Amino acid sequence: MHKDRIAIIGIGCRFPGGVNDAESFWKLLVERRDAVSDVPVDRWNVERYYDREPAIPGKTFVKRGGFLDQIDKFDPQFFGISPREAPYIDPQHRLLLETSWEAIENAGIVLDFEKGSNIAVFVGISHNDYQGIQSTAFDHFGITPHTATGSAHSIAANRISYCLNLRGPSVAMDTACSSALTAIHTACEHIWAGRGDTHSLAA
Repeated sequence: MHKDRIAIIGIGCRFPGGVNDAESFWKLLVERRDAVSDVPVDRWNVERYYDREPAIPGKTFVKRGGFLDQIDKFDPQFFGISPREAPYIDPQHRLLLETSWEAIENAGIVLDFEKGSNIAVFVGISHNDYQGIQSTAFDHFGITPHTATGSAHSIAANRISYCLNLRGPSVAMDTACSSALTAIHTACEHIWAGRGDTHSLAA
């Protein structure tokens, strides 16, 4: 069966090396820069957990990685989220909201916030380390009604649909390392099937 070609018309992104938009991403590629860096001091004390021997319990033999800048910078009220709820939202969810909005802006799509837009959301997501952090023996006092929704994979997609009033299917997919590609594949299948708008949002 013939399938029409699908164009990617908008992008929002966050990558290591200070890459926060398509232009800086392209510049990173053109300059062939290495975006891997030492562990930032505001993440964790690498010397406390580092050991060159891989088999030492409670230690890591890695001192470098790919880190995103300013993952704690988020404007919840822009999306109608209360400052009380925001700290319990997984940083992945916050970044998905930001980059989804940027992708729609970049595509030149005008959303109808009153009536809603028939746009589907497909999110590839796997780990939920933030939930584990909030559930440690030391942080149980910090659990609130927002903790569960702040980390649930389903809400990663649903929050985008809710905040932007997108009325199409809203699906989070966890297929481990292939999650993002599976989300893109499903978004394409959704468009080819003619279900709803000609636009789908894959993250």
